Amino acid sequence: MNQQKFSFDFEVYDSIDELSKEDAQLLREAQSVTPNAYAPYSHFHVGAMAKLVNGKTISGTNQENASYPVGICAERVLLSAASSVYPGIAVETIAISYQSEFVESNRPISPCGICRQTLVEYENRFEHPIRLILGGKEGKIYIIPKASMLLPFGFSGKDLEK
Repeated sequence: MNQQKFSFDFEVYDSIDELSKEDAQLLREAQSVTPNAYAPYSHFHVGAMAKLVNGKTISGTNQENASYPVGICAERVLLSAASSVYPGIAVETIAISYQSEFVESNRPISPCGICRQTLVEYENRFEHPIRLILGGKEGKIYIIPKASMLLPFGFSGKDLEK
């Protein structure tokens, strides 16, 4: 047997005030679009704001449905919108925030499994890492250098090659 370990480094900030001006602005924009989420069932509103390599920004919010599996997370809404509005342009950074009437928005949340897979697919498609800024309305903020770090043994198109 050969035992191996997977780990990665990420940055932790105590508040938005410690971020660079550009990162703080992107997170504030994610926070500002969060109320636009359609979340009548979970009451868990998620907002995401991306900065593309061309300098443009685009947002996404989660969109629920009474048939729960049919809903779509903010990260996937954002990536779909980016691909539609700016085809062929890679995403540089995504800031993700949330609010809920049932839980405090005072710590970072992480993308779900389906969103992690989608983020990795997008990184692979454009051969460009996507930096993630994760934070609530207040509290600590995590910066992950590339989304693929959140899915260490991810499935990709290479797994489908003969």
